[in-house]
Amino acid sequence: MIQVSGPAQRDGRRAEFAASDLARLFSALEHCVLVHDARTKEILWANQAACSALGFTLDELLPLKAPDMSARARPYAREVGLAWLQRAADEGNSVIEWCYRTKSGTDILSEARAVRVDLAHGPVVMVQFRDIAEEKATRRDLCRTEGRLQAFLRNLDEGIVVLDDDGHVLFAGESAGKLLDSDPEALMAADFAAFLAPDSAAVLRDVLASATRGGQPADARYRLAVSDEVGGPDRWFAARCQSIDIENDLRGLLLLFHDITATVRTEEERRRDAQYLNHLARYNAMGDMAMAIAHEVSQPISAAHNFVAGVRGRLRGDASPEHLDWGLEHATRQLDRAAVILQSLREYVVRLEECKQEADLNDIVADCAYFVDVRAQQHTVALRWEFTDEDVPVECEKVLIGQVVTNLAFNAIEEMARWPVEQRTVVISTRRHDAYAEVEVRDTGQGLSVPQVGRIFDGAFSTKGNGHGIGLALSHRIITRHGGEIEAGANTPRGAVFRFRLPLRRKEIP
Repeated sequence: MIQVSGPAQRDGRRAEFAASDLARLFSALEHCVLVHDARTKEILWANQAACSALGFTLDELLPLKAPDMSARARPYAREVGLAWLQRAADEGNSVIEWCYRTKSGTDILSEARAVRVDLAHGPVVMVQFRDIAEEKATRRDLCRTEGRLQAFLRNLDEGIVVLDDDGHVLFAGESAGKLLDSDPEALMAADFAAFLAPDSAAVLRDVLASATRGGQPADARYRLAVSDEVGGPDRWFAARCQSIDIENDLRGLLLLFHDITATVRTEEERRRDAQYLNHLARYNAMGDMAMAIAHEVSQPISAAHNFVAGVRGRLRGDASPEHLDWGLEHATRQLDRAAVILQSLREYVVRLEECKQEADLNDIVADCAYFVDVRAQQHTVALRWEFTDEDVPVECEKVLIGQVVTNLAFNAIEEMARWPVEQRTVVISTRRHDAYAEVEVRDTGQGLSVPQVGRIFDGAFSTKGNGHGIGLALSHRIITRHGGEIEAGANTPRGAVFRFRLPLRRKEIP
């Protein structure tokens, strides 16, 4: 009988087991158990789990030797197995990776642990083994994956850190250390904000405060506190922040960041270039506009001069007050017109703020009719005005938009002046087009080729022998500045169409 002592003794109770009962317990184990004689290494006993795994009955196992139940490979030779069992007999414990062979010839890669047990009739070696083939394959896959990930992480251009709620580093990848010029180990528990400039540190604190579990990633830019060298340019990172919680093992703010210093420097250079170009454009616009409206300014001044000369002539002869008033009034109107044009030029070039007014596009076009009619009469060109009956309210600088109308109309008139008199017609029309007010100027002249249409507003295009090509470029700048569009195309059956659109005032959009 076998007596087992334990907590039951404290209760005054004793549990007694027969040897057969203990055998049944061993047989019920899920781990495979083999018992060898410590001296001869013969198999003395096996539990049911071992018999099932190897495919032998207990009676079939007892006479077997190592070559009968082990893989044929050299690491599992009989002398290797005997030496392993002997170490257990001598030292009390020995572990080996052993490949058993089943009755059907299938190899079972196992972790086998041999333990010396001293029984009443003499010492034995008890072997416990378990199938580790799947586990080892999984371990190999994990090692391979880990090796790949480490290789990727070492060569990433993107740094990886995980921060706690206070911004201290819980984890840092090797690439993060490279980007921050620091050893990854030295980053652990460091305050990440200490690596950033004060303004960027404040941004990081805001991100930490707003990050929520399962929330959307937050993108931001951060500037390093220390440059590459004293007095050197700043270094910048772009970072994506995401709250993570990995199996209760790593919880915090995952920060993926990469160096964008070159990008930021390029953007700064582009901004400086844009500012410089805008500076030049303002002065260039002054020259463009002065050339484009020189004729319009000279016309009212010349007309005023003529009216004044007429008044002077009347004073020598018929000094009727009505005639004198009429002449002086028209001279004043022409001078006022010249003053408005010059004022618009000054505001366009010098003032940065917009100087827009509410107006109806029909009225702006009608205000240009006098000047366009004068030019058409000089070239014997017929004009046809087609005004829409609808209101076309816009918000714009009226003189500038009027300048675009006269520029397009003058171009069409000068083109038609090269054709026979009976063919000289220019049509100027207004209409609503979706959410835009539109002006269109059509002629029946030579028209435009596809290459010409592609470069017509680039500032160097002209079909006139003495043309400088700035009028259309200036018109393009004026219209786009007002949020509109200007385009050119072919007329039917012949000629060209120029049109521009301005947004209707918002309250007028249906």
